[in-house]
Amino acid sequence: MPVLNTVRKNKVRLSSEQFRQWKHKSITFLGMSGVGKTYISNILRNSEWFHYSGDYRIGTRYMSEPILDNIKQKAMQVPFLQDLLRSDSIYFSNNITVDHLKPLSTFLGKLGDPALGGLTLNDFKRRLQLHHDAEVAAMMDVPEFIRKSRDLYGFNHFINDAGGSVCELDNDLVLDTLSEHTLMIYIQASKADEAMLLQRAVDFPKPLYYREAFLDEQLADYMSEREVEYVALIEPDDFVRWVFPKLFNSRIPRYESIAKRFAYTIQTSELYQIKRESDFLTLIETAIDRNP
Repeated sequence: MPVLNTVRKNKVRLSSEQFRQWKHKSITFLGMSGVGKTYISNILRNSEWFHYSGDYRIGTRYMSEPILDNIKQKAMQVPFLQDLLRSDSIYFSNNITVDHLKPLSTFLGKLGDPALGGLTLNDFKRRLQLHHDAEVAAMMDVPEFIRKSRDLYGFNHFINDAGGSVCELDNDLVLDTLSEHTLMIYIQASKADEAMLLQRAVDFPKPLYYREAFLDEQLADYMSEREVEYVALIEPDDFVRWVFPKLFNSRIPRYESIAKRFAYTIQTSELYQIKRESDFLTLIETAIDRNP
């Protein structure tokens, strides 16, 4: 990718003209879950852009076995299914798609009362570590998939739809690799969209990734505030609702720091105006021009 290589070598910012002349464009989308990374990726997928989903790669390549083991463990608690599994009469497989990643989030799970589907602290931290390592590996696979997207599948351009927890990885090699091989675009949520994402977390609490230090600090505060003595007494959804605003706000400066070093910033209000590839390309040029 000569355009990016020239820019990185000379330590200058990309110009909109250079972006326009870039024959095989490769872009990484960064931002909170729900800001529209997959929305725009799906639009571009219909216009000769290869859509690389970090979460899909995690679920199908790096965590497929732990996900299936978790499903089997649940099934083994049912005598009828236990007998069929032990006799190899049935098997399970993942049906993860780019748009439906529930097996991955189900494996990650929530902390708290086992009777309500919660996990012990040790098991939860083990799963967080597995997810962390898998996300690092998935992002490090990006250069090879850029090559494969063009040489094997014949796509002109490449989109890396990175997960919302990339800012939590604390891995400079990942950021350097993505910066070297892709143009990094940070999707910044407007205040209205921030409020929408926060409300969605209240209405539909989902499994989340946390850095261990963040989890330990917030868990201690939660248990003190709620006067909960043991993790096993935590109501899993209540903890997710309580912690999400704190997680959200902790990620904003992390993403802004990454954007300042590596990325160009666009707003969610701008992103959702995009209806076709030409709209997207114009927006990226605008973002480049306002961040010379």
